Amino acid sequence: MTGLRDAPAGRVLCIEPMSSGAALLGAAHDLGLETVVLSYDGDDRRLADRVRQDTDTLVVLDTNDEAALTAAAVRLHREREFAGVLPGFEFYVPVAARIAAELGLPGLAADSVAEVRDKALMRRRIEAAGLRVPRYATAASATELDAAAEAVGFPCVLKPTDSAGSVHVSRVDTPERLRAAYQSLTMDQRLDLGRRLDGRVLLEEYLDGPEVSVEGCVANDGQVFIAAVTRKLLGAEPHFVELGHVVQAELSPAERRAVDAYVSAALTALGVTLGPFHCELRLPGGEPVLIELAARLGGDHIPDLVETATGVPLPHLAVAAYTGLDPQDVPLRAPRAKYAAIHFLTAPELASYRTVRGLEQLRERPEVLAAELYLAPGEPIPPLHDFRGRLGHVLYTSDSYADALALRQTFDLGVSFA
Repeated sequence: MTGLRDAPAGRVLCIEPMSSGAALLGAAHDLGLETVVLSYDGDDRRLADRVRQDTDTLVVLDTNDEAALTAAAVRLHREREFAGVLPGFEFYVPVAARIAAELGLPGLAADSVAEVRDKALMRRRIEAAGLRVPRYATAASATELDAAAEAVGFPCVLKPTDSAGSVHVSRVDTPERLRAAYQSLTMDQRLDLGRRLDGRVLLEEYLDGPEVSVEGCVANDGQVFIAAVTRKLLGAEPHFVELGHVVQAELSPAERRAVDAYVSAALTALGVTLGPFHCELRLPGGEPVLIELAARLGGDHIPDLVETATGVPLPHLAVAAYTGLDPQDVPLRAPRAKYAAIHFLTAPELASYRTVRGLEQLRERPEVLAAELYLAPGEPIPPLHDFRGRLGHVLYTSDSYADALALRQTFDLGVSFA
């Protein structure tokens, strides 16, 4: 997509662009905006090369220090005003809203934005709006687990109230499994963008049904635009690792109407009045029930899938919303395929691999858009309990939903790790 001819000059501030947030920088350039990035730029917050290429000015600081972030943003805004503040990852949605309010720029309501990050607060607000949510309870210590389990019942799902990437999300069927899962969570000292889990968890009713996510954007005039519904393909329980996505999901007209209505009502209930959204739902009996709603672009290359299958450039719409640009000025492309999908390569039986076979042949297939590995030979392969256990991905297109599912098996047969 080329730059817009009459786009106003200006610049945007982006906080820690990671995952799909990295696409916001290229979109900003396409819209005629300069980019200023605030990043820790080290450890698991080290910027990718493609992010550096789309960064005009980089300011290095601890992005988990809100006072330092705010001071830097105020100083830079005084030097030359920003058109908008972009959260580059979902952890930074609340602080981006508070900084935008401080600078007098478009953003989510600073006094309620925590509800799109804290899953317990989110469920309370959605439930209060009259929308169905799973039966749930919270716990902040091992001693509170039994009372939470009694309120929810088994089987249930344990998850941190403030995390991402399916980290420590698991189905538990007994009190013993619940205690073991919680102990595993609290003993995990790994960092996720410089943060550790704090032990607060949500215990919720297990819902049996297909899982989807809804991708879209709320324009700066408050109009909700739903671009696509993504079918999410999960790994074996008790974990809920996302092993593939297909755009569009195959829903009946009645299911699609119910999903669209539910998501629009959830956005209103949570005060998501501006910017991108990614809403995950389960559909027991075809009825939408909230898993979570994030005020960000979907991860796992979902915006790429949406643009391939629909022509809608969600990162560009997100930047337009955050900077007050007219969404009508964002050009749409013709879809490149009827369906677009991603499949994640895994080898859960291996602790590491020395060789991979079939990857180059896979890349030559006409339906394959890209194939990438995350771990190099010899690197330890984490258990397939969350996104960190995936080895790589294949982006591809298909002419039907059924073909999109069938192709995944051929990819697994064609690529082997040893």
